[in-house]
Amino acid sequence: MALPEYPFMDVEDYLELDRNSKHVRYEYIDGELRMLAGGSTYHSIIIANLNGILYGLLRKSPCRVYNSDIRLQLSTSCYFYPDVTISCDQRDLELSDMIRYPRVIFEVLSPSTEPVDRGKKFVYYRECTTVQEYVLVDSQSKLLEIYRREEDGWKLHIFGPGDEIQLASVQVHFPFDDVYEGTQLTGSPKNKRTR
Repeated sequence: MALPEYPFMDVEDYLELDRNSKHVRYEYIDGELRMLAGGSTYHSIIIANLNGILYGLLRKSPCRVYNSDIRLQLSTSCYFYPDVTISCDQRDLELSDMIRYPRVIFEVLSPSTEPVDRGKKFVYYRECTTVQEYVLVDSQSKLLEIYRREEDGWKLHIFGPGDEIQLASVQVHFPFDDVYEGTQLTGSPKNKRTR
């Protein structure tokens, strides 16, 4: 969840502020600083479920699952903290406080972050050549969307209760219902879902 935006600053000042901040994290988009805040209980449960599911599926592979504590650098002027990131690039293991080569990015939506996650962030994620799948997970209803890079562009795949989710770029699949385990959310928005 992001709080109101702060004035513009240069990237060196951003990195110093973010690295020295003990209790607050900041995202940075072309000079625009955004302070991140905690999310709802369901937001936290969903992220924990995703981390556990993905760790179990990828633990013996070259891919690593990162939680929202790791900074993602997409360019010299763009830094985010996705909720969950998968990288299969060994170069990311050599960096101490950020990664640069994500393959799959997850954002768990909240009312305050959804416009940025669907808008500005998705623009930057699409421009990153290593990103193959961008996953948006609703924290207010049971709905998961995967935007997948395919030969003829980005395609949307929508999942709901009872479905099997497939992350093609890392060759894993898992039950949709495991993502929402421990929540009491019901159905998808307005109980409508299209494929």
